[in-house]
Amino acid sequence: MSTNKNFFENFANAATTFTGSYYVFLGALAIVIIWAATSPVFQYSETWQLIINIGTTIITFLMVFLIQKAQNKDSKAIQIKLNELIAANKTTSNRIVNIENLTEEELDRIHKYYEKLSDEAEEDADLHASHSIDAATKNQEEKSEYFRKEQY
Repeated sequence: MSTNKNFFENFANAATTFTGSYYVFLGALAIVIIWAATSPVFQYSETWQLIINIGTTIITFLMVFLIQKAQNKDSKAIQIKLNELIAANKTTSNRIVNIENLTEEELDRIHKYYEKLSDEAEEDADLHASHSIDAATKNQEEKSEYFRKEQY
């Protein structure tokens, strides 16, 4: 099983790199131009149209899976990078790590919290301030008090 997984992983990586290249785009464009140019020769027959339809359908069908594989891998890499930033920063909430596994309802609840946090931050004198979920209200109060004392 591991050999098949490694084969698919290697194949998917090579295929997405290859199919996303400039040369493959030019090749596809050339095929379409040649197909269109041969239309008078084949008198716009159903067979002539069927050739391009079948070709594009098969390629599109296969590319959906390659694109999804690449998207899943990129998404996972981005999540790991974001988790590292959250874990490394002492002022961020570690409860946000692995947040992508929450339900839609839980994500909506956290989103509403951040909307409230944004509203509070708009009242703050420092436009660049940010807070974790755990410390947001406390930080907001402390910063407001600090700015009142320092009169920025």
